Amino acid sequence: MRSSQRLSVAIACSGTEWPHDWPARDDPYVGRVVRLDPPFRVPEGTDAVVLCCDDPVDALAGLSAADVPVIVISPRRDTGTIVEVFRGGAGYLVEGDYCTCMLSSAVVGAGVGHTYLSPAACAALREGALRGPAGGQVTERLRAPLSPRERQIMDLLSTGLGAQEIGLRLRLSEKTVRNNLSNIYAKLDARGRTDAVLRWLGAAPALRT
Repeated sequence: MRSSQRLSVAIACSGTEWPHDWPARDDPYVGRVVRLDPPFRVPEGTDAVVLCCDDPVDALAGLSAADVPVIVISPRRDTGTIVEVFRGGAGYLVEGDYCTCMLSSAVVGAGVGHTYLSPAACAALREGALRGPAGGQVTERLRAPLSPRERQIMDLLSTGLGAQEIGLRLRLSEKTVRNNLSNIYAKLDARGRTDAVLRWLGAAPALRT
């Protein structure tokens, strides 16, 4: 996010109507909104795209060349869809499971590299892991090496919060949170944030072949 300017956001709707009167004219974070129709052409200078669609995997493929952070809004809440979207680097808000304040937070977060999941999206990943052959045992074994503090950090990281926000919640310095995250990634054998969250929520082990 540019520190001196409000964000430029593109709203792309595929097979559905935009459900909100958002953003408000006096929104402190969003200064410009462009509505896109298929085929989506993201204008230069766009900071984030909000993609509202019924089939997010196919719709997201059309935006892959834009190299702009994306937040998906969809009624789909199955584990496979959410994992595929999240692995692609997009945030995911399940329709009816968020408020406009959460949407604003997701857009602002996307501008600085944070990837948000709404509570129902997190729950879908956890439920998918529990339905796997080993139930929650695989996930719990994966989490076992983490300390109570590291578990707190992963709970917050999985909702899309960054190191600074996690530090404020837990009354830790940002540097301390980042040091903890480095240790967590090593313990989870994760390549980075997205991989760590997928493992923490039980999605990565469940999907391995």
